[in-house]
Amino acid sequence: MNAKEFYVLSLLLNSPYVSQRNLSSRTNFSLGTINNILKKLLQNGYIDKNMNLTNASKDDLKKIKPKNAVILSAGIGLRMVPIHFETPKALAEIKGEILIERLIRQLQEAGVKDIYVVVGFMKEKFEYLIEKFKVKLIVNTEYFKKSNLHSLKLSSEILDNSYIINCNLYFNKNPFNLYEPYSWCMVNESKNSEDTENNVYINKKNKIFIDYKKQSNSEILGLCYLSKKDCDFVKNNLSKLSKVFGNEYLPWQNALFNKNEMLPQAKKIDNCDFFKINTYNDIINIDNNSNSLENDSINLIKKIFNIKKEDIYDIKVLKKGMTNRSFIFTVKKEKYILRIPGKGTDFLINRKEEKETYDIINGKNICDDVIYINEKNGYKISKFFENSRCCDKDSEDDLKLCMKKLKEFHNLKLKVNHEFDIFEKINFYQSLWKEKKSIYKDYDITKKNIKSLKPFIDSMVKEKYLTHMDANCDNFLFLGKKDIKLIDWEYASMQDPHVDIAMFCIYAMYDKKQIDKIIDIYFENNCDILNRIKIYSYIACCGLLWSNWCEYKLQLGIEFGEYSIKQYSYAKEFYIIVKEMLKNINYNF
Repeated sequence: MNAKEFYVLSLLLNSPYVSQRNLSSRTNFSLGTINNILKKLLQNGYIDKNMNLTNASKDDLKKIKPKNAVILSAGIGLRMVPIHFETPKALAEIKGEILIERLIRQLQEAGVKDIYVVVGFMKEKFEYLIEKFKVKLIVNTEYFKKSNLHSLKLSSEILDNSYIINCNLYFNKNPFNLYEPYSWCMVNESKNSEDTENNVYINKKNKIFIDYKKQSNSEILGLCYLSKKDCDFVKNNLSKLSKVFGNEYLPWQNALFNKNEMLPQAKKIDNCDFFKINTYNDIINIDNNSNSLENDSINLIKKIFNIKKEDIYDIKVLKKGMTNRSFIFTVKKEKYILRIPGKGTDFLINRKEEKETYDIINGKNICDDVIYINEKNGYKISKFFENSRCCDKDSEDDLKLCMKKLKEFHNLKLKVNHEFDIFEKINFYQSLWKEKKSIYKDYDITKKNIKSLKPFIDSMVKEKYLTHMDANCDNFLFLGKKDIKLIDWEYASMQDPHVDIAMFCIYAMYDKKQIDKIIDIYFENNCDILNRIKIYSYIACCGLLWSNWCEYKLQLGIEFGEYSIKQYSYAKEFYIIVKEMLKNINYNF
């Protein structure tokens, strides 16, 4: 019995025979094909003259009964901002049901009892499913740096007549069946989302292909069924793909392809039969009364602007910062940014001091327009500048304008009631490691060397003013050719303003030649040797400062890769440079 015959047989099992035309419509097979299939099924004893299944056919159907299902739910779901700050996407409520619970119930209704859920982000929130639905959890500990291809690989050993499902799908009708005659992947031929592939097409034999030269309206959805035979192919493919560097970012559907052709056939679904939940606005469009639409962020916006939740639209995640999570939203045709402090920032930043800083700089044409800031939890709403861009650290024109803006700010000589002590902060960030040792073997020697620079620095600092302390290239926002705003004042405090020059350089990961160029731009080629050495000293000290900060973040599961290593390198490299330069000018060091 071939796949088409199995398909027709399973349809006859699930619902009574009506007519050949009815079967043609349900299968997309021609009337001639349906007629031939029914003749063969009758001749081979699978159906009787009344189109009822025989005992022999029922035995064969047992071989195509789904055995288990894997629901992929490990990712952070950044596009679900701001809901994902409080709950995983899979646990969003749609029409009175939790998204993943609906999928589990539909699977169980189709006779699938052996269900696995791959979790990662907020994994503890899924624990209740074990008792409530008797599911099994598979933990993906690398969810923050690998895609769902890795999640599927973790599940590969259990694949055997299996459904694979993304957790963000809502089906109006149950998409699962008691019997599945062949492998399939669900495809929507009239996609309405902008973030899906447009190079998927389906041929006359219902095969799925990828052709990067073609454009189409088809999209591959996150649901497929794999027969035992095809499961073996996918397992082997997962093993191969996982060994190639860079593939950790691929979607799991890539494992279904043999070159540009997908192994499973296409199973088509109309837009009206499903919803794909990726964003806050998706939930609003489907269920405006969902309890998931109520959370701290949304309630704050409603309160500040005195509006209803449906008046908040075009919610989009902003590029993830090193400290915070932020998203853009629109109210009354105006765009704003809501900043939500990131994990661990309670120990790093004094929000009361941050508010004091914003109060001081308000109205001085320095920073972005702040609408609201909460000194207790750090939530901040500010105006979003359309068509703005960050400083290009490789553009000399940009650098000149940024250093001019920085110098204008410094010349205001503003004062606040709090100070940023670099050496005290080095010790403080280290204390957050909770007595764990540094990942660098020579850390103790490096720290001792950095501390030895303090007498020289202290002797060079004449006055302290409000200093940004995080004046990196990404915090210089260009609104036009020359209009610049300096944003993100979380660390701003009293300090030597020349620290900002060092901070700009080490964030951009400049080499010494580039650093000297920035110093020359700021000082208009008039920087004396001692001030240059002082800035080198700040680069060494702040390198260790941010290296310690990165080590704390690493313990929270947040990795900064090259940036982290480079900061530690600045501490070692520029300590040596400072030592040699002071020796050459006979400075007592």
